[in-house]
Amino acid sequence: MTSTDLTDLSSEIRYDVFEAVLSLAVELAYQGRAGKMVGALFVLGDHERVLQLSRQMIINPFHGYPEEERNLIDPMLKETLKEFSAIDGAFVIREDGVILSAGRHLDASFEGKELLQGLGSRHLAAAGITAVTQALAVVVSESTGTVRIFKGGEIILELEKAVHRDRGST
Repeated sequence: MTSTDLTDLSSEIRYDVFEAVLSLAVELAYQGRAGKMVGALFVLGDHERVLQLSRQMIINPFHGYPEEERNLIDPMLKETLKEFSAIDGAFVIREDGVILSAGRHLDASFEGKELLQGLGSRHLAAAGITAVTQALAVVVSESTGTVRIFKGGEIILELEKAVHRDRGST
């Protein structure tokens, strides 16, 4: 991803919001939750269209709270977001960082591209929703810890989890 790509993203999504989601995704990839690998899907931007193309799978844990208490820029929310990442479904986040929903099923389907062969349902959902909206999606792979960013139905950035080797081994 180039600085131009980041500038393009920031025209739709605030950079501090993107940075906060990416930071959270990388933490989840490396640390998991309670010693277990977790996967997660965060959808940023074009929230009205994303909400139209999705449905709530569980009671929305963010419903009814004031916006200032559910903005992901607030560092106090990080542990809450990590806990809710264990829930199936996507987080839907407004362009300004307000979390609208967690546990959301994305109904947009992804068709055709071999790009996603071997990737799971979170990745297919991310590709599908970003193909039909102006949203950006950040996915943490539960099996590998790889963080992938989707835009326009395609992976635009992939951050593989580094493997740490024991310095004493050959």
